[in-house]
Amino acid sequence: MLTALARTATRRPLTVMLLWGLFLLLGFGLGTGVFARLSDNVPEVPGTESESAARYLEEMDPAGSSVTGVVAGTPVADAGLRAEVERAVADVREVAGVAAVPDPYATPGMIAEDGHALIVPVTLEGGLDDDAEERTLDAAAERIREIDAPDVHVSGGPLLGLQMGERAQQDVKNAELISLPVVLALLLVVFGGLRSALLPLVVAVSGIAGAFLALFLFSEVTDISVYAIQVTTMLGLGLAVDYALLMLVRFREERRTTEDVVEAVHRTVAAAGRTVLFSGLTVAVSLTGLLVFPSVFLRSMGLAVAAVVVIDMLAALTLLPALLVRFGGRIPPAKTPRNGEEEGRFFARVARFAARRKVAVLAVTVPVLLVLALPVPGMSIAVGDARQLPADSEARQLQDTVAAHFPPGTGVSPVVVVARPGTDDATADRIRALGLGATTRELPDGGAVIEIRPPGEADGAEATALVERVREVRGDAPVEVTGTAARLVDFREMLAERAPWAALTVLAGIVVLLFAFTGSVLLPLRTVVTTLLSLAAALGVVVWVFQDGHLAGLLGAEGLGALSLTAPPLIVAIAFGLAMDYELFILARMREARLRSGDDQEAVVTGLSRSGRVVTCAALLLAVVFAAFMTGGFSPILQIGLGLTLAVLIDATVVRMLLVPATMALLGRHAWWAPRPLRRAHERFGVREEQPELPREKVPSGV
Repeated sequence: MLTALARTATRRPLTVMLLWGLFLLLGFGLGTGVFARLSDNVPEVPGTESESAARYLEEMDPAGSSVTGVVAGTPVADAGLRAEVERAVADVREVAGVAAVPDPYATPGMIAEDGHALIVPVTLEGGLDDDAEERTLDAAAERIREIDAPDVHVSGGPLLGLQMGERAQQDVKNAELISLPVVLALLLVVFGGLRSALLPLVVAVSGIAGAFLALFLFSEVTDISVYAIQVTTMLGLGLAVDYALLMLVRFREERRTTEDVVEAVHRTVAAAGRTVLFSGLTVAVSLTGLLVFPSVFLRSMGLAVAAVVVIDMLAALTLLPALLVRFGGRIPPAKTPRNGEEEGRFFARVARFAARRKVAVLAVTVPVLLVLALPVPGMSIAVGDARQLPADSEARQLQDTVAAHFPPGTGVSPVVVVARPGTDDATADRIRALGLGATTRELPDGGAVIEIRPPGEADGAEATALVERVREVRGDAPVEVTGTAARLVDFREMLAERAPWAALTVLAGIVVLLFAFTGSVLLPLRTVVTTLLSLAAALGVVVWVFQDGHLAGLLGAEGLGALSLTAPPLIVAIAFGLAMDYELFILARMREARLRSGDDQEAVVTGLSRSGRVVTCAALLLAVVFAAFMTGGFSPILQIGLGLTLAVLIDATVVRMLLVPATMALLGRHAWWAPRPLRRAHERFGVREEQPELPREKVPSGV
């Protein structure tokens, strides 16, 4: 397959480039339409109790969405301000699609006790389509913002989702403006020439276009989260640079032994292309674990990110070879080591040190990683609210204003209890007694809705405890609980139930792929263990910073007491796949050296000396991309960005440079062992590049 791809790219380079050019136009033209389709309905899980109750309410009580306006910064009793507010309320009531706007001066609880703020709630009609709802929101919000007061903010409900989507779009643009020049500068340092440095960026831009197009296509059949744009773009950009870097380094090495550019491209695709192929497959397999979860958000993210990985892989295996055929003749070959000078001598020294001091290396690095991972058992997740946005965002300013002027719990989404027909009065009374100020309204079918406002946040510990308490006291009555807290409880239960199956799916796929790549049974197991160590360490730091609040201010964030429920599953899935990238980069070189020399110990040193520079540069470039996405101030993306940045850096340094050679030296020749039946299966079905035939006595057993 790789040979066929290489021949296609070398025979028809202009055709390949033209097709990718059309793909770019499609991605940046049609694909960017996904920005208008982003959703913030992350915690919804089909089939759960909270989702069932929500659908029942939509049928029985089709109430419209609501948004909130806050006017503050001046005494609200001022006659001029009161006249302005009353005119605005009257105008908003006349907006098509608005169902109700209560007079804040005549409605209890709408004016702050300090007299310096008031709330203007706006309820929309039920049954509005998306376009009509957006028009109504824009008109109502714009009219409220025209009130002449120091602080006027409008957000909440569907408007909060729109504001998050706009923030996501702006953050993506800013991150690209920051990361692309920095990546280009680093590539110039790595290659020492503009032409070589630009080629990875061409592949990276293709990856970004693919991210947009994949998300747009998936938005036709499922909801796409506001987080999807940033996650897929950062990964698409980073992996594209990684794959292009690996291919270019190998191409320059092949140019040392042949002046024929086409032949150098063929050799590059046959060797490095195999690594790119398996790397892309392992990252994609790592993301298939997200498909095990019934959450629409997790499934759509898994599919979208896997699609982007495949696009990056295809670009590296088709577009880049075509570009090399056209422009590779002007790219200088890699420098030949001077007489007596070892190639990659720094990494060779590190490998020899780790191999000689294998027990000491393991005794130091493993405990350090475990210490960093200590906060992980105490990790908590939450849906989150406007506090996840930067302080200068309108939604965040509205929430801060309400918190400053109104009692705790004001504006907090209630725990919604749906008592279907047949619920006895005693059960309903016990449920109402669980919270102060519980309200009840009848439904057309004889059922009822009981709303209980919890203390603290809508998804805080008190709210989730209230949900669990309601589910305890209802007994066998036909009662269901929904709302923000109930969705969070159901999401957590879904994660706990499906996580073992997701892990089993991913680990099985990774083990099979690594066996096909190496022909070893022990290497996949060693790889999984060391990767989990680096992943746990990175996730532990994220918990320490964003949940516990340590040093969060340095990133423009704050400790929220819990991580965004989007962050942990995405960090785990993506970081695990990225770790496989670097493992394969190193193992590919080790395997080549072992096939040539038959010396297991020296193969470890040679493999790391030839791959260490690529892995280090790739990790640095990927870390730059992830770090650029941490400049936007959106807490879930900050969490994902920090987690992936740390996972990449820890894995590419501590794990791949120290733990890998140490564990390989500890295993010795057994590292490449496989039972005879599996060894025969690998010899028959395993995918491998063509290698020069070695004398029989030098061919290592187990390959």
